[in-house]
Amino acid sequence: MTPTVSIPSLFAWRDAETARWRSFFEANPRALDFAAGDGGMDTVRGLVRHIFAVELRYGQRLLGLPVTDWPEFRQHEMAELFAIGDEARRMIDQYMASADEASLSGVMTFPTLTAGTISSSRRKILVNVVTHGARHWAQVTTLVRLGGIRAAWPHDLMAIEVGI
Repeated sequence: MTPTVSIPSLFAWRDAETARWRSFFEANPRALDFAAGDGGMDTVRGLVRHIFAVELRYGQRLLGLPVTDWPEFRQHEMAELFAIGDEARRMIDQYMASADEASLSGVMTFPTLTAGTISSSRRKILVNVVTHGARHWAQVTTLVRLGGIRAAWPHDLMAIEVGI
């Protein structure tokens, strides 16, 4: 038997981490405007928007819906940013509620902003939703720390109660 990790368990970590960040930004709204680089992710707000926009676009793809164009994602207020993430999670949860092995193994082909057109199984897309967010939340953690505010909770998967 090959050991596995359940996708819902990974999503439980994603949801817990997102909820902590929502609370953090409610208490520290100025942290959203800390510098983060250049382009569309030049502030923490832009980076958070990127996390949620990617999740939303994957949710739309998984449900066979039209995918929101990148220019439609503006520098939203905090509540609007997190509403994008809420909608993305709702869509992904909707897909997961009826996904079977054939659907998860099925391959989708779609354009990306930076990697051209790619093909990926739906299972890999779901795992990428989690790893993509984890990478960028780690950047956010560093940026807010550099801005003088500590996101003082354990960020690792092992630090929360999920059944893996």
